[in-house]
Amino acid sequence: MVDTTLFVACAAVFLAATLYLGYLGYRQTKNADDFMIAGKRISPVVLALSYGAAFISTSAIVGFGGISAVYGTGLMWLTVLCILVGVIIAFVFFGRRIRRMGRKLGAMTFPDFLGKRFDSSFMQYASAAMIIVAMPLYCAAIIIGGANFIDVTFGIDRNVAILGFAAITASYVIFGGLIAVMYTDAMQGALMLVGLTILLVITLVSVGGPTQGFTALSELSPQIPMGLQEAGLRSWTTMPELGSSAWLTLVTTIVMGVGIGVLAQPQLTVRFLSAKDDRAINRAVAVGGPFMLLTTGVAFTVGPLTNVWFWNDRGQIALTAAGGDFDQIIPLFINSATPELFVAVFLIVLLAAAMSTLSSLFHTMGTTAGYDLYKHLTKRDTPSRRIAQVGTLIMMIVSVALALSMPMNIIARATAMFMGLCASAFLPSLVYALYGKRHSAFPASLSLAAGAISWFLWTVFVHKAEAEPLGISQMLFGRVTLLDAPFTVVDPLIIGLPIATIALVMGLAIERRADARVDAEAA
Repeated sequence: MVDTTLFVACAAVFLAATLYLGYLGYRQTKNADDFMIAGKRISPVVLALSYGAAFISTSAIVGFGGISAVYGTGLMWLTVLCILVGVIIAFVFFGRRIRRMGRKLGAMTFPDFLGKRFDSSFMQYASAAMIIVAMPLYCAAIIIGGANFIDVTFGIDRNVAILGFAAITASYVIFGGLIAVMYTDAMQGALMLVGLTILLVITLVSVGGPTQGFTALSELSPQIPMGLQEAGLRSWTTMPELGSSAWLTLVTTIVMGVGIGVLAQPQLTVRFLSAKDDRAINRAVAVGGPFMLLTTGVAFTVGPLTNVWFWNDRGQIALTAAGGDFDQIIPLFINSATPELFVAVFLIVLLAAAMSTLSSLFHTMGTTAGYDLYKHLTKRDTPSRRIAQVGTLIMMIVSVALALSMPMNIIARATAMFMGLCASAFLPSLVYALYGKRHSAFPASLSLAAGAISWFLWTVFVHKAEAEPLGISQMLFGRVTLLDAPFTVVDPLIIGLPIATIALVMGLAIERRADARVDAEAA
């Protein structure tokens, strides 16, 4: 256990800095435009750090760090995809167009952008409803990640940790809006870079250096649990056997589910609406790329190497030492293998990672509920900062309630689910909005509906990781899943995204035929 006085001192400094930046955001937030899209004046460094910190959270450090301890260094492919897709493609090919179009349309939120781009109330309200329903699950997973570390470190009841952690984060989001969120994100992102760099050094030293550490990790291959070996995982330093269930889980759910899903996440897209100009987005790439490389790369390096440390220290692999809960592997390793001072510092890093993402999610859910859905219910088009604040508070309460009831081993799964849903439902329509020559509502609406429905059906009736605990398939059909392996480990994204794309193409084809028929009749 870390010394409580030491942690309180570190936490006091961190919270003071966070609340001060939140106060600056509050002072600069004069109207709904400031609250919702930061007044469209955010600088490149703040944009990049805020974007990265909103994406990299306790899900990456704790959840996916623990997953990498189970599946090995194959998760490094997620780092590659995060840089290629999450930074280069997102900023260069999406960011600038989103900023320009959003400013021209006067878009205030992600659903508002889709609604105005397609001149479709369905696109706005359907996407808003999906955010309100799905994002609390991801939000709850982030809260659990921060609470788990507090629980392991101090023995504080997880429910108490969840309530306190969420309340502190919500305080500056509700009053300071997106300006406060992005200011605090930038500070928290910088803190994450420092803390993770130190963690990497400590880990490598504790296992005898990179060469000795990864050699020892390879030699531990016989210790891989039998279930994982039967699933196709032969070594922690290589990919699972091609086409095996372990390979399908790693590639479709973890690597592709998160790496592709980042492109259509509403809380990240709104960052581009806040950029000062195109140059700010271009310059942000130089900061965002190294940020993604270091943050995800460290988590996916440290995770596998925890097996070496626990084996040397306790004669157990990491998953066994953590009692089978891979969400506890990284917290347990930090508390067991690093100096007491660093435990206190890293707890702050973890809180920073969680708060940066959590604040973005609170803000996105709040503005969606307080603007998009409120506008639909009241028929008022003028955004209100107060209504958005109330929406943020309501969605925070919903997220906390979910966090208090969700099971263990949920962080990485909930993250992959949310990102997979975003990609399946939103990505084809977003690409069409940005690059289509015409912007018809029918193809976009068809794509959104087809992607969301197919993702949901595969999740409930086929993908075993969700179908089994949900129990809907078992209740209706007497089977855990309607299909057998290997389909049960194919992520819903792999089904939903192609179906959404096909639906978009079909919608365009139907419209072209209808237009041709009208032209022929007119002639």
